[in-house]
Amino acid sequence: MTKQYQLDGADGAPLLILAHGAGAGSDSEFMQEIAQKIANLGVQVARFDFPYMEQSKLDGKRRPPQKAPALLADYRALIAQLDRPCVIGGKSMGGRMASLLLQDAPEQVKGCVCLGYPFHPPGKPDNLRTEHLASLSLPLLMVQGTRDTMGTKEEVATYSLDSSIHWQWLEDGNHDLKPRKASGFSHEDHINSAAQAVAEFVKSLL
Repeated sequence: MTKQYQLDGADGAPLLILAHGAGAGSDSEFMQEIAQKIANLGVQVARFDFPYMEQSKLDGKRRPPQKAPALLADYRALIAQLDRPCVIGGKSMGGRMASLLLQDAPEQVKGCVCLGYPFHPPGKPDNLRTEHLASLSLPLLMVQGTRDTMGTKEEVATYSLDSSIHWQWLEDGNHDLKPRKASGFSHEDHINSAAQAVAEFVKSLL
């Protein structure tokens, strides 16, 4: 079965496949904005929905995400369908799934980008999702707000993570990379910084 996806950016440009977070699909404001800004910097972005989100859009009923094996199989299916060198990634859960794929990455995959990685569930700092990040065989870029409730900068500094991980910390950003007004930054500033970092990273690998 052919998977549906949306493309932003020019054909022939380096390809980034971007998955959504647990609660909002590929057409959320965040996903549309970040994809367009990355595309404007010379990267083609493919956005897609996991099956549970596709079903929710059909019948209007909210569903929890499927288990990781089903999400990973779906992600692999799109990589195989597009069948060209690419960087994979996503927002929150989507980035986590992309990073899990690096453990046994399809040959097309050259690296990974995580936008607001969910290092732990909110309020559960001991429930870490970092085991697979201790040793990586492909390049990984983490774009993270310093006050993300799923992994602040102070918390992340205490984790055992691969030293090769590239970091883009966004001052006072939350899980959506959004800072408070008093920080002196705007959400657009941080989205622009994130897009710039991602585009440069993708182009360095492809």
